[in-house]
Order: sequence, then C-alpha cells, then structure tokens
Amino acid sequence: MLTSERKTFILERLRRDGRVVAKDTAHELGLSEDTLRRDLRELAAEGLLQRVHGGALPASPATVTIADRWAVAPSSKAAVALAAARLVRPGQVVIIDGGTTAVQMARLLPRDLAATVVTHSPSVAVELAEHDRIDVEIIGGRLFKHSMVAMGAAAAEYMAGLHADIFFLGVTGIHPEMGLTTGNAEEAVIKRMLSRQAAETVVLASREKLGAASSFRVLPLTAVDALVVEPDIPAELLEPYRKRGLAILPETEGGG
Repeated sequence: MLTSERKTFILERLRRDGRVVAKDTAHELGLSEDTLRRDLRELAAEGLLQRVHGGALPASPATVTIADRWAVAPSSKAAVALAAARLVRPGQVVIIDGGTTAVQMARLLPRDLAATVVTHSPSVAVELAEHDRIDVEIIGGRLFKHSMVAMGAAAAEYMAGLHADIFFLGVTGIHPEMGLTTGNAEEAVIKRMLSRQAAETVVLASREKLGAASSFRVLPLTAVDALVVEPDIPAELLEPYRKRGLAILPETEGGG
C-alpha cells in the first residue's frame, strides 16, 4: 500500500471511529508500528490529526488564526453563543473567555442586563461598549494575537483577586477521555486560572470541537460543570459527556 493510500485509510478510520489505535491499525494494514507512527507524525504535522499516546484523535479545526475561525461552523457557534447569553442573570459577575464564540455571546447579551463582565479579550470588551448597564473589567497583559487575549504575569496577577459567579470557557477540543484542550500552553494556564476563580465553569461547546483534541490540556471534564451546545445537536454525540456527569445546556425534553 502506498503512503498516500495509508494516510487516506487513517483519516477515513479517524472520521468513522473518532480515534486511531496505532497497534491495531498497523496490524490491520500489515505494517510495522514504526511505519504507522511515521504516517501519524506526518499527518499531525499537516494539522490533520492530533497524536496521543497509543494513536491519534481528530484534530480541532479551531486552532487556525482567529480571522479564519470566523468561517468555522458559524451557525453552530451562533447557536451556542445565544444559549450561553441566556444563562447570564442580573447582578452576576461573569468571566467571558476569548474566541469567536465568546465575542458573539457578548454581542447577544441583553442591552438592559445589569451585570459585571470580566474578560481578558479586548474583542469581547468592545462588544459590550454599548451595554450601558454592564460594567466591564478588562484583564490586561501581553496580547496573544492568535486568540486576541491578554496573557502573562500581569493577567495572572489580576486573576488572583478575582471571584466570579460563572466562567464561560472557550477551548479548541472537547474529548471524553482527553478532556478540554487548546493549542497553546500559556493560554491553557490562563484558562485554568480563570476557572479556579469562578464558582461555576461552563464550556462553549460548538459542534466541531466535540470529539476533537489539541496539544495542551486545559482541564479534565470533571473540573467543569456543563457544556453549552446548540439545541438540535444529536443526543449520541453528547452521551459520552453525560456519562461523565456534565450537565448539557440548554436542557431539552429530548435529553439532547
């Protein structure tokens, strides 16, 4: 089997099963594990999968630049943003993460809502400029241009004194076993810090992120409270997360 044929087989198996086990796939193709792992390395370098111990998982499409991310699953992100905005209650102190879904969520908050929003995303803050009754606290620091968020020591220092009701967390991968992941190590640290400063953490879970993984773990699923998903997402996609004790929001009569 040619290299290109092997890689096509690997990607098709990944789409079908949601993971590739290196040992089993090598045996099925009559290859050495070293050859199969080389194929996985090359596919990972092209951004087509995420290597993990023992094999590979689907790579998140959300690791591209923020400008390109606006074109990824726009309808799913819009539905998640609307569902998340409806969770905010008057008087709450809310942390909103960076990213395209978070920006849309801020845009959809009611104009008459009285609350405090804390964010390390200048883009989120700008969306709230016309919300007269929302107090906006901006976390400063070095601008990480890939995600348009502030990071570094100054951001961490501010977060240490923060106490919020709820944190709306954005990630690039949500996987039943790998947990919540993102594409940058420092950004993963900042997200963990923000989660620790909130009484509740909910994840902005647009459909393309479910079952996908990125290089750096943010949190295990057990460390968050809920996933906010689009209302019509198939129940079978959500069942692995329900089994791990996560609430799925918004709640529906059909359970998914």
